[in-house]
Amino acid sequence: MSTSLLIRNGLLIDTDPTPVVRSGDILVEDGLIAAVEPSLPDVPGAEVIDAMDRIVMPGFVDTHRHTWQAAIRSVAPDVTLGGYLGRVLGELAPRYRPEDVHIGNLAGALECLDSGITTVFDWSHIQLSPAHTDAVADALKRSGIRAVLGYCYGGDGGPAGLAAEGRRVHREYADGAGGLLTMAVAALGPEIVSEELALHEWRLARDLDLPLSAHMGAHDAESAERGLDFLVRNDLLGPCTMYVHPNFYTDDALRRIADSGGLASVTPFVEAELGIGYPATGRARAAGLPTGLGADTVGSGPGDMFGIMRAAYTLERARPGGAGMGFTCADVLRMATIEGARVAGLGDVTGSLAVGKQADLILLRTDTLGLAPAHDPVASVVMSAERGSVDTVLVGGRVVKRDGALCGHDLPALIAALTESAGHITAAGS
Repeated sequence: MSTSLLIRNGLLIDTDPTPVVRSGDILVEDGLIAAVEPSLPDVPGAEVIDAMDRIVMPGFVDTHRHTWQAAIRSVAPDVTLGGYLGRVLGELAPRYRPEDVHIGNLAGALECLDSGITTVFDWSHIQLSPAHTDAVADALKRSGIRAVLGYCYGGDGGPAGLAAEGRRVHREYADGAGGLLTMAVAALGPEIVSEELALHEWRLARDLDLPLSAHMGAHDAESAERGLDFLVRNDLLGPCTMYVHPNFYTDDALRRIADSGGLASVTPFVEAELGIGYPATGRARAAGLPTGLGADTVGSGPGDMFGIMRAAYTLERARPGGAGMGFTCADVLRMATIEGARVAGLGDVTGSLAVGKQADLILLRTDTLGLAPAHDPVASVVMSAERGSVDTVLVGGRVVKRDGALCGHDLPALIAALTESAGHITAAGS
């Protein structure tokens, strides 16, 4: 049975090829954007959403988030990367039961939706057992978000375990029919694990024809050069590879990655806070790399795209010698939408208002003290909007947030369960 939804009288911001603002209506049919016009006729039986005093735009795309960490929000402030790794991955992660992973992923995904993030690349390195993995996938599906499950093997079965479990996850959860949950390989990579294991990670991605994401270029110049050399020596420098935190690559290295079809994900707030190099935002884009934004971890940074966009904008324009002063609000909004969608491997699916794409849309209130008057709607989104500005959220044409409230979830019960989980995870001697 077909379904129709008509969004009327909105201030529309499309983001491809560059942010354009106009007034108009959007027709959604069977979850897809069917028409975008200055004025559309009534559609019999269609649900109508009045978007007067609302900005209507594509939902945000988070290209790098460890969603399972929702229960350990703010546990690692004021530390460097070493302190974060010791506290979160060394101390707390081993305490996670499958039920902790489930509630963390569900709460983290709903946090995304609540703030207008309709797509998340979930870089999930909490796969301590198959039950942990099943909990991740189930939570993402229950949330209603569009998600790429970045599978990072965490078992002790070596290359054979990686291959067997990776294939199981692909068989059971990678929806090749265009569903909300798809899969990528989240590789620890040659800068973190042995070259032998890294080879098996890349081999799994190639065997399953999956995109791959790795933390590369994030430690120091020597490590960045060594990791890139590993890819070249093993004929692994190629397309559909996302380089997360590529801050220590030289400009020449970034161009080489771009020429290979690579992609970049920058998490500017956490990178600056933990000392993971100065965010490569402008350098990566200047090299021709499609570049998306990510929250990374709420253990050390904000979980909403508004704070992340402002961090990207401010840090880029603050580059020494005025090198980043050409970076604009329009640039950062593209990174948070269509450019991020391309980085996540979903550029043909979401990220803009193009007819035929999935109706992943957000409506932001402009009739508030924080946004009125919206003289420049693009700048208003980047500089002034916040989580409370998000009035309505659609994923695949389905309303998941309406009138400022998430739909279909018992939030008090969810927060109570998250609090219980946090107590178990952080309790001394757990």
